[in-house]
Amino acid sequence: MIQLKNTHLQVQIHPKGAELQQLFHLPSQSDYLWNAQAVWAKHSPVLFPIVGSLKDNTYRYQEVDYQLPIHGFARDKVFLVQEHTDNKATFLLTQDESTLANYPFEFELRLIYEIVQNQLNVTYQVHNPAANQLWFSVGGHPAFHVPFDKERTYNDYTLNFDKEEELWRWPLSPDGLIETQPTLVSTTNSLALTKSLFYEDALVFKHLNATAVTLSSVKGRNSLTFGFSGFPYVGIWAAKDADFVCIEPWCGIADSVDSTQELTQKEGIICLESNQTFERTWSVSIAEKD
Repeated sequence: MIQLKNTHLQVQIHPKGAELQQLFHLPSQSDYLWNAQAVWAKHSPVLFPIVGSLKDNTYRYQEVDYQLPIHGFARDKVFLVQEHTDNKATFLLTQDESTLANYPFEFELRLIYEIVQNQLNVTYQVHNPAANQLWFSVGGHPAFHVPFDKERTYNDYTLNFDKEEELWRWPLSPDGLIETQPTLVSTTNSLALTKSLFYEDALVFKHLNATAVTLSSVKGRNSLTFGFSGFPYVGIWAAKDADFVCIEPWCGIADSVDSTQELTQKEGIICLESNQTFERTWSVSIAEKD
């Protein structure tokens, strides 16, 4: 386990999946990350080289069909630790024989974790070392424990986006595919957190005006702000009746129900030319009320 620490935060990342497994706020002595109990045995998986589900778990590239599981394979791979200081760590994953069997691309995927005061920055860096184009999606799936303290309940919390807008949800089919028409879940930038909100799976948003969302309770002392600038898709999800909420920044999205399954036509797919590098960063900060 790799640890980062300053006077505000203690963070732990496991080389398997380069998965964030602790976000401990030292002043409040609280871990804000979900503890991977049986209801959902993950903390913060890395989504690569796809986000969400493929239609029939299959995509087509250059007239060949390939299969990938939901969210791809990176979360199950052991990353190389390239750098580790008190406040920063870099993890690297590259192709191997098993990835090339169903993802015929060379790649360098780096996860860079850095703490700055009370904020954790998580950077996805994808480099194309090959002569051919690299097609991919990438995203995050961090789960935050709710409530933040024993005096609060799940229903005390609200998600407040930083810009005014209507929130249109793109429903998911039973196979995890994006339906063709969105539904309106809020006419404001605010969502009251309830467990029933996720009884029909994740809330999927496209191209929000907002670049951050704050999870807080008017009754509580601490709040969590999640920044996702540069990510065109956002998912909000929790397992049924679980005491957590995932805030998921995505550069990519699940296939639609009417997908052609052609990788190069997939919504949200990124094409990286030879020797180019793609980079996006999300952040999470913890604040205490005076």
